[in-house]
Amino acid sequence: MVPPETRKRFAEEIRTAVKINSEALLNAFASVAREDFVGQGPWSVLSRPTPGQRQPQVTDVTDPCELYRDVAVYLDSSKSLTNGNPSTLATWLDALNLSDGKSVFHLGCGTGYYTAIIAEVVGRRGQVTAAEVDPVLAAQARKSLARYPNVQVMEGDGGSVDTGLRDAIFVNAGVTHPTEHWLESMTVGGTLVLPITVEIGMPHVGKGLALRVSRLASGYEARFFPMPVMIYSCTSVRDAQIGAAFGQRFMSGTFDSVRSLRRDPHTPESSCWLHSTTFCLSTQSVR
Repeated sequence: MVPPETRKRFAEEIRTAVKINSEALLNAFASVAREDFVGQGPWSVLSRPTPGQRQPQVTDVTDPCELYRDVAVYLDSSKSLTNGNPSTLATWLDALNLSDGKSVFHLGCGTGYYTAIIAEVVGRRGQVTAAEVDPVLAAQARKSLARYPNVQVMEGDGGSVDTGLRDAIFVNAGVTHPTEHWLESMTVGGTLVLPITVEIGMPHVGKGLALRVSRLASGYEARFFPMPVMIYSCTSVRDAQIGAAFGQRFMSGTFDSVRSLRRDPHTPESSCWLHSTTFCLSTQSVR
């Protein structure tokens, strides 16, 4: 049994580590039982490298209180699949500007822990649709999330789901680009967060940067988060040509110059940071 004080301390550590603005989000981290979503212990947890270490550290723990640290918990070590570091996911969720009553689509929900966090924030008046391609994980998510009447879990490829109009779209898997459907499905004032990644030689895993896209009446604002990320790939939303172009731009270190996402047809110009036939990440601000 994990004492409530342990979960509250966990939420405060997240606040301090990554400066979360949303009190509702922090309250969700303080209330959702992580151990209910990661299977039976003992658990293998992955810690970030400490100063002087080059590789993350894997530790087996038996006390569920040990899950309330900034560690990723392995869901399937044979696939290098974890449920993600809380501080990373909290940063992305905070950027979605979630609040009571909002409608959210969550691609790559795994076993549903972060879906539960979202569901707590948007409340019973909100709606959350979660998609998971792995049938075992989807079944576990559906079981663990049954207590939330505002959550629907779909088994299958989230990249092909008709999301419907959404206030927030959270893509928790590596892609090479935002789909036209996601951009069209965002409400004005809505937000999309997605990791754009390149393959790194590990099966189904990529490395890159998460992108935040906000839809305004006049266009789409876009900014990259500053910290690189390694994440499982969404194989259906990958384009080899766009991925190669992003890889070159990623290595240039100029990603912090991106200000907008353009969808209007135009020829490549000096302000185009990453140009394709369907979208362009631009250094121009939305007018």
